[in-house]
Amino acid sequence: MTHDPLLDLMPPNRRTPGRTLVMGILNVTPDSFSDGGRYLDADAAVRHGLQMADEGADILDVGGESTRPGAEAVSADEEMARVLPVVEALARASNLAISIDTYKASVAREALRLGARMVNDVSGLRFDPELAATAAERDAYLVVMHSVHTPATMQQSPHYNDLLGEVCGFLRRQAAAAEIAGVRRSRILVDPGIGFGKTLEHNLELLRRLPEVAAIGYPVLVGVSRKSFIGRILDDAPPQERLEGTISANVLSVANGARVVRVHDIAPVVKATRVADAVLGRR
Repeated sequence: MTHDPLLDLMPPNRRTPGRTLVMGILNVTPDSFSDGGRYLDADAAVRHGLQMADEGADILDVGGESTRPGAEAVSADEEMARVLPVVEALARASNLAISIDTYKASVAREALRLGARMVNDVSGLRFDPELAATAAERDAYLVVMHSVHTPATMQQSPHYNDLLGEVCGFLRRQAAAAEIAGVRRSRILVDPGIGFGKTLEHNLELLRRLPEVAAIGYPVLVGVSRKSFIGRILDDAPPQERLEGTISANVLSVANGARVVRVHDIAPVVKATRVADAVLGRR
């Protein structure tokens, strides 16, 4: 196959072109929807990150501001106080790629300086015009995600006239803007933003039509782990009872073209994606 742009993100001992990468969610926050407060202490966060590494994660995504529906923003200083010690410790202790989950250029700049190699921007470059250039300065990977409004307001009656047309159009425009700002095309991923300004039916349609997102021409990252649409399908199951639904949605996403899945539960999803990759001939 042609060169895999994600090969450089894979741990040296697991560099297999074309395989699915598993990104571990590390929320250093008091209020994330599923695990808020569990890893607010830096030492606890680092221990959890290293545990995810042991379970087979390829990327660790460290975030210091909740983006759950209704979440309020925090200052850049507060965000940096939460995440920078964790990023620095994990970059030193692990050979995994560290991602910084932020939309603020100032936070991204410091995290990249301390060893992060990816910026995961849930705003899709809408909130900080300097973010793409900041990623370009360090030749970092950049995830451009589709979202509308802000986390505080995004679930207030989301509406689309043409869901796939609007999502794909946004991702094309913002990825092009990132390239203009200096980010190499091979360093850009796109994320349709499951749960960010989407209804249950919007989420399901995006997952069904994920090949259309992949056709944009950038590797696709999907984040469905423990999200509320899975809970609704499973008779209002709480977040900790959504594992089977999460695995199902991730395997179907991989079959439909996702290259990276962002999850809380590493070990079972690693096993599921290994089998999916084998069936799809990616092994």
